[in-house]
Amino acid sequence: MLQQIGWRVGRLDGGYKAYRRAVVADLEELPRRFKWRVVCGLTGSGKSRLLRELARRGAQVLDLEALAAHRGSVLGNLPGEPQPPQKLFESLVWADLRKVDPARPVFVEAESKKIGNLRVPETLIDAMWNGECVRLEASVGLRVAMLKQEYQHFVCDPALLGTQLDCLTALYGHKQVGAWKALAAAGEWDALVRELLENHYDPAYTRSTLKHYPRHAHGIRLEITADSDAAFEQIAAGYLEKIQST
Repeated sequence: MLQQIGWRVGRLDGGYKAYRRAVVADLEELPRRFKWRVVCGLTGSGKSRLLRELARRGAQVLDLEALAAHRGSVLGNLPGEPQPPQKLFESLVWADLRKVDPARPVFVEAESKKIGNLRVPETLIDAMWNGECVRLEASVGLRVAMLKQEYQHFVCDPALLGTQLDCLTALYGHKQVGAWKALAAAGEWDALVRELLENHYDPAYTRSTLKHYPRHAHGIRLEITADSDAAFEQIAAGYLEKIQST
């Protein structure tokens, strides 16, 4: 019927099951073909912004958090945007990997095995963990400022933030989580974000990075000094020039 009304129609031999088998098989093999450059950095250091700028400048980027519709932390749900089902996420990753040129590096943000409720394909996460690292750094004050912009929906809705903070009760207890909620209710956002970074995010991220990324200590260090597009443009341009000349 679609063909009769003018749509261009194709038929996949074997149907969806054949398609799914192809996706699974390719995800077992494709990630091993590429040279991965993994952008590492503490929460709020601007890893996603750097990836976007690298992509704008023509670098190959696999943005897993964009595909997963999640920022990869307990507060990482995107407002009004549910995560895709696992099989759709894998199909989106597969589609992006099929576009990659093995002769050029692929940039990706450091991740653990799960992004929200979704699992990163095992062969892909193994390849990332063994990739070359790029260490993005920023001061605590600058990270606080950038995070307040990135998570503006929580600033506008402290009750929503409180619901998410309840997920940390098992780790820190009702008293500590209650204190964080009180800071949010009082509008003490700088103090709250700093406390969450220093007491939760930074220790957890450091443990995970040191455990999973053995090449982290040898990665090129990039420092963000301002919350501006120009700062990220300068860092990305300088980094790409440096690796292209080596």
